[in-house]
Amino acid sequence: MSELLSRAEIIDRTTQYIQDLLRDEGTGHDWWHIKRVRDMALFLADKEGADLFVVEVAALLHDIADHKFHDGDENIGPAKAREWLHSLNADDDLINEIVTIIREVSFKGAHVNTEMSSIEGQVVQDADRLDALGAIGIGRAFAYGGYKERPMYDPDIDPVMHHSFEAYKKEAGPTVNHFYEKLFLLKDRMNTSTAKKIARRRHNYMKDFIDTFMSEWNFNTKNDL
Repeated sequence: MSELLSRAEIIDRTTQYIQDLLRDEGTGHDWWHIKRVRDMALFLADKEGADLFVVEVAALLHDIADHKFHDGDENIGPAKAREWLHSLNADDDLINEIVTIIREVSFKGAHVNTEMSSIEGQVVQDADRLDALGAIGIGRAFAYGGYKERPMYDPDIDPVMHHSFEAYKKEAGPTVNHFYEKLFLLKDRMNTSTAKKIARRRHNYMKDFIDTFMSEWNFNTKNDL
């Protein structure tokens, strides 16, 4: 009979697994992103009365196999999470709950609805989206853009407000466009009141950054000296 693990053992093994898996990741989707999302999700879960164990496991596994790095395959993340939790002999109800959160959590386009099925999913989604905002969000956006060999900005390429996940997955525009296509939209798409407060502050910082970026890009010696 398979070994039955305690909740603490499941957390410890999953933490080590994800640390090892993402140790050398350089696109902003590394272990430290996972840790920040895990810590924020637990903070939000405590405020919202969500199940801390479900939230922690889901946060740890939410980027186990991101579609962005697997040819747009949106099923590989849920499948890998299910496989891992099965290897720990986790309860089927827990596995199904975690897999549902991972399947639903991603941003899928400006005009695509991404409601979560549970409060646990809501706080994990909020935590993940908060890590896409503010100073760290800016750094992560440009790290990923560099990894994909995208220009920082091209004034001749307009942002696209996608109407489907398939269209969003194919987007390959400049990094600055990503702020308009996704990042500036997140403030108004938070689920919890606590996340909404944090998001406003991070959104404003990010907006100031882009305003400064565009001012420098369009530098005018007559007006800017």
